[in-house]
Amino acid sequence: MPLIQNKVRVIGGKWRSRVITFPRSAGLRPTPDRVRETVFNWLGQDMSGRTCLDLFAGSGAMGIEAASRGSKRVVMVESSPTVYSVLQTNLQKLRADQIELLMMDALEFIMSDQRQFDVIFLDPPYRLGLLPELLPLLPLHLAKDGLVYVEDDNFSELDGGWLVWRGGRAGKVRYQLLRYEKNG
Repeated sequence: MPLIQNKVRVIGGKWRSRVITFPRSAGLRPTPDRVRETVFNWLGQDMSGRTCLDLFAGSGAMGIEAASRGSKRVVMVESSPTVYSVLQTNLQKLRADQIELLMMDALEFIMSDQRQFDVIFLDPPYRLGLLPELLPLLPLHLAKDGLVYVEDDNFSELDGGWLVWRGGRAGKVRYQLLRYEKNG
């Protein structure tokens, strides 16, 4: 595989300072260290007992970070065979048994899987504009008091019961932790 390997470092937990490689691929851009640090400060450094879904796994940075910090289960969904293969290799090197890696389309997963999660990481390729389509599907997959991490470069107004719990900006990218509050 003659692809140039990019790298990102795990910033906390049992795999702190371990390097994850990922292939160069259109739309694949790992969440920067500074943003991951902020998000995990918001979520709490210790993720013990929590279940997480990394819906567009890409480099695996968010899901692996959550597992490194003690999440009991992380489901990572990736549709690219090349990216999936590199993720498999990284997870084997880490012996990340609490991570379930699935090769499938994110929308297909969210429509077919019934599980609920404490934290859902939602960072689709920006050019696809999937957030308006995905957000209405997520409440059924959130555990009580669950949160959704959203990252995008063109964030529209939220509706349908979503509230911004925390938010920030890194360059042109906005990132937010959302809570869902049932209407009525």
